[in-house]
Amino acid sequence: MRLLTGEHDSQFRFSPHRLSAFGPTVLAEGFDQSRSIAWVHAWTVADGIITQVREYFNTSLTVTRFGNTNAPTGAVPLSCTSLWESNLPDWVGKAVPGLVLAI
Repeated sequence: MRLLTGEHDSQFRFSPHRLSAFGPTVLAEGFDQSRSIAWVHAWTVADGIITQVREYFNTSLTVTRFGNTNAPTGAVPLSCTSLWESNLPDWVGKAVPGLVLAI
C-alpha cells in the first residue's frame, strides 16, 4: 500500500478472496468488512511482472470476451462470452454499480 499510495495503514491486509486468470489478465477479488469495502484488481502480467493495475471498489464487475475467432480481420464482433463475475458478500448490499470489463 505504501508503494502505491505513499501511506501506511498497519490495519490493512491484502488478502484476496478469489484469484482468476485469463491469458495475461489476472483478477484478484477481496473484501474488507470492517470498512465495508469490496474490491477487484485487474492485473496485466507480462513475463511474470505486473505491468498494469486497474482497481475497482464497491462495484460489481463482469469480465466479458467479445469477438469471433473465425471472423476476418476488421469484422464486427459476433459473440459475447461472460468469463467472470464478482461474488459480492451479503453485507455489501444490492446498490453497487455494475461495470463490464471487456478483454
